Amino acid sequence: MNPYISLIILIFYFGMLITVSIYTSKGADTNTFFTANRQSPWYLVAFGMIGTSLSGVTFISVPGAVANIQFSYFQVVIGYILGYLVIGTVLMPLYYRLNLISIYSYLEQRFGFWSYKTGSGFFLLSRTVGSAVRLYVAAQVLQLALFKPLGIPFEVSVAITIFLIWIYTFKGGVKTIIVTDTLQTFFLITAVILTIVLVSQELNLDGISGIWKTVQESKYSKIFYWETNDPKNFFKQFLAGVFIAIVMTGLDQDLMQKNLTCKNIGEAQKNMFWFTIVLVIVNFLFLSLGALLYVYAEAQGIPATAKTDEFYPMLALNHLGVVVGITFLLGITAATYASSDSALTALTTAFCIDFMNIEKQPEEKRSSIKFWVHVGFSVVFYIVILIFNRLNSKEVITAVFDLAGYTYGPLLGLFSFGAFTKRSVNDRLVPFICIAAPIITYILNENSAEWFNGYKFGFERLIINGLITFVGLWLLKGSKSSSYETLK
Repeated sequence: MNPYISLIILIFYFGMLITVSIYTSKGADTNTFFTANRQSPWYLVAFGMIGTSLSGVTFISVPGAVANIQFSYFQVVIGYILGYLVIGTVLMPLYYRLNLISIYSYLEQRFGFWSYKTGSGFFLLSRTVGSAVRLYVAAQVLQLALFKPLGIPFEVSVAITIFLIWIYTFKGGVKTIIVTDTLQTFFLITAVILTIVLVSQELNLDGISGIWKTVQESKYSKIFYWETNDPKNFFKQFLAGVFIAIVMTGLDQDLMQKNLTCKNIGEAQKNMFWFTIVLVIVNFLFLSLGALLYVYAEAQGIPATAKTDEFYPMLALNHLGVVVGITFLLGITAATYASSDSALTALTTAFCIDFMNIEKQPEEKRSSIKFWVHVGFSVVFYIVILIFNRLNSKEVITAVFDLAGYTYGPLLGLFSFGAFTKRSVNDRLVPFICIAAPIITYILNENSAEWFNGYKFGFERLIINGLITFVGLWLLKGSKSSSYETLK
């Protein structure tokens, strides 16, 4: 694709986002940045969360991974449904009842200072690396389609990408993101549907029935796997989906910050219900797109790429014409920036509230602290992306979930122990338990085949990690009485 077309698309796209930012930032203060003054319409939050949840990782990696895992990823998506039910009925009522800005402040009320800082610290680590990986996906595509043909090196293109995000989020924060993510989700869903339609036309398929028949009869459409030792086993994937949804949405400041901008718990739960339905449908569309792309490549004699993450971009930018190329660029840009902009805001929020005690400062001081923390996380994003670009050697979606299995596990253990038991803990020892749990999980994972008769861990590492944390907390009986009853 002509790089100047790509440049025009990028200028138009960010011009739109910056315009929205100017409008939504009028009169904004730090409360607007962190909570949008709790006035967000639930339907905007629900729709915008789709783009945040999917990100550029889903947009590229899920269609590409169909070659290796078929539709087995949908088993995880089915598990999401139960996970989101837990979020809507257990976690969100708790967050609203306590009127939280950072969800990790719950841990201070429930356990104490060190538990609070540990929980927030694990979020900062998880989200910083995870969001940098997601942004890395878009940066690679933009490098291929735009910056490389113009002679701009990857290091510079990444800096430009992050700077553009910072520009339209630094003032309005989550209030701006609620609106921009809604627009970006629209572009994302439009892109995948339009690409499916255009690819089906290239394959001379007869409408929706032709698309469905082609996907169903392809070798890529198998969803359910029942073999016990298969990493794609249904029960492992389903349970992993349940807990991935709980920790990567319900225990994640990024997505919960959006939910907490709704006017009340009723609207927030309505948002979660519709978000779940749309997310399941959109994930199935991405898998169907992957099957169609591989069917098309086989029909045209186009060889698959060595890395599955590169398959969809290769076809969209080199083989499927200008319209698909433009659609792809809009989709990947929307998907990644919808995830990355909110992550940058959530990280800023968590650090300011949990570590800088910004709530106790006057507004002028709050604004200054928020500004420099926002800049700091932008720089951290840049550094992590460059490191990941040198070290990564596997599909990006697998890398992200591998990381989540280790870093979100302690959060799962902390919140579940707090919600479902009345026990207090020795707060000062909690950080040691939360560090030990991922290490033990890693050792078990590396030796699972040898120690457990050929059994290999998959996404269920997250569950094991959380369970180890839970057991460790149970053994740390505290000397003070539990504050559980006051939280109820």
